[in-house]
Amino acid sequence: MRPKALLGLAIPLACAALFIRLGFWQVARHSERAAYNLSVGTRLAESPAPFATLPSDSTALRGRLAILTGRFRYDLEQVLAARSNGGAPGVHLITPLEREGNDTLVIVTRGWVFSSDAAGVDQTAWREESVVTLSGYASPLPADGAAPPPDPRKPLRALNRRALSARLGAPVAAAMVVMTSDSAGAAGSVPRRLGVPVLSAGSHKSYAIQWFSFALIAVVGGVVLFRRSTVAAVG
Repeated sequence: MRPKALLGLAIPLACAALFIRLGFWQVARHSERAAYNLSVGTRLAESPAPFATLPSDSTALRGRLAILTGRFRYDLEQVLAARSNGGAPGVHLITPLEREGNDTLVIVTRGWVFSSDAAGVDQTAWREESVVTLSGYASPLPADGAAPPPDPRKPLRALNRRALSARLGAPVAAAMVVMTSDSAGAAGSVPRRLGVPVLSAGSHKSYAIQWFSFALIAVVGGVVLFRRSTVAAVG
């Protein structure tokens, strides 16, 4: 056998081995996603718990339903820019909530409102009752991340505790709450609530099938080319 023919077979076989490895990696990702969806889905089906009783571990926290009582600090409200909804540009209204006897603010995502430039909005038009008892689902708030714009009038592009604390001048809880409950609007309207997370299986299974298909193609193609090379050499 000529070394060139052997090399021509080794390359597609090596590619096939890589494709198989990537396929099994996607299978593992699919299993991890299924386990994650099961755990979060179970939490979303449970009864809401008082915010103060939620676990501190970020993995156990995600998807927990919470009840929270306090006063909205509209004077500290922030805008989270570039949030689309149904293809329409808009923003999320991020309103700190102050609890009695506690100086740590809880960040509440009250919902989505339309904004033509996905940045600016009249926040006063979307204010609700000040003192509320609300319900929603909890989500971990990263401790660090991008610094906020120097101008406090400009919207945020991402949320993290360091940036929010700098803007608000007060400590921020490690968990935020996405509000899902109804509330009376002072101006006749309220932000569009975001609703509970949609749990999807993702595309890992289809990606795995693709990688295994590529592996099969590489093996079959390599063997065919190898046989043609050896037949040509003999002839």
